[in-house]
Amino acid sequence: MQFLLNARKRLTQGTSASRRLRRAGKVPGIIYGAGQAAEAIELDHNPLYLALKKEAFHSSLLTLDLEGQKTQVLLRDFQVHAYKPQALHVDFQRIDANKKLHQKVPLHFVNQDIAPGVKLGGGQIAHIITDLEISCLPADLPEFIEVDLKDLHVGASLHVSHLNLPQGVSAIVHGEDPTVVSCIAKKGGTTEEESAAAAETPAA
Repeated sequence: MQFLLNARKRLTQGTSASRRLRRAGKVPGIIYGAGQAAEAIELDHNPLYLALKKEAFHSSLLTLDLEGQKTQVLLRDFQVHAYKPQALHVDFQRIDANKKLHQKVPLHFVNQDIAPGVKLGGGQIAHIITDLEISCLPADLPEFIEVDLKDLHVGASLHVSHLNLPQGVSAIVHGEDPTVVSCIAKKGGTTEEESAAAAETPAA
């Protein structure tokens, strides 16, 4: 998914200036990185707020048009109001196309309904990790990583090492191989073998 944000240089800074911007329907922000000086910027509130609601916006390369100069950036931080639908501040990091970046991307779980542990064993899927920190060049950054559960049985788990990562993408893990998802038996439930046997037994 492609995202284009229009921004302008922010000439005034400070708490009072930020309040005035927000009252005018703007969001103060900052852009930094790639060996360049940090710049204070402002963006229109509504397009930014709508983009923040989209999952891909948080893990994709974004194009920031700063007064006609387009730059590839990543969303690094943002603040929203505690109870109002209002974005308060946003931080972007410039990206160097030739340097690997570290980014968290969401995991999308598929085929949960046909997993043997669910369909035959009556088990439940437990999602241990819902996003993964990866390293890759900007051009290889995926919006998400798919986790296929079609072969997951009761009592089994998938670990980070089991994931099918896109070419050029590597997982960043700390310590042992983390568990991503497990299929656990329901209390009082049947095993997959019992469920399969029951399905093959003709009714009386």
